[in-house]
Amino acid sequence: MRELILKMSMSLDAFVGAADGDIKWMFGADPEAVAWTVEIVRDASLHIMGSRTFREMAAFWPTSTEVFAPPMNGIPKAVFSRQGPAILQAAPARGEPGQALALQPGAESWAEAYVASGDLAAEIARLKAQDGRPIIAHGGAGFARSLVARGLVDQFALLVHPVALGRGLPIFSDLAAPRRLKLVSSKAFPGGAQAQIFRPA
Repeated sequence: MRELILKMSMSLDAFVGAADGDIKWMFGADPEAVAWTVEIVRDASLHIMGSRTFREMAAFWPTSTEVFAPPMNGIPKAVFSRQGPAILQAAPARGEPGQALALQPGAESWAEAYVASGDLAAEIARLKAQDGRPIIAHGGAGFARSLVARGLVDQFALLVHPVALGRGLPIFSDLAAPRRLKLVSSKAFPGGAQAQIFRPA
């Protein structure tokens, strides 16, 4: 039985993206915060995400040499999309004009992702029933909001950045009633970000 961990970067006022979808504010975290995030990502046996996030990641990670690239490429993926297998026809990998793009090890995993087109709760239950390390959910905001609203998240791994957006994309706004969470751990990083792990109370 696998647990589902929702891993998100979040502003101080609890938004995972600006109102226009901008997420530049979450990059440039200090090395310790990056290392914490890499550890969370690397411990997964499956990465899951919504269709928009899948298209963006499938166009970026296969040729990336960033520190996140090995686990993002090497660990199996599942994409939640009503498009069915057509979602796997992702945008081609991006690069600088005139630059040759070299595929990184594991890049083929994006074209081999499991496509979940059925009921969200039933698909998540099917994935959780398998043995292995945790499932990591990446979002985007709408997909994360659906997981939260249906009570499908076993653990929240939140990297809270020292920035207030004023308005933006929430993930807790569809709760039918307040939901209590228990703080499992909290770690502050030199750059001002704070890692917070919560579980349902």
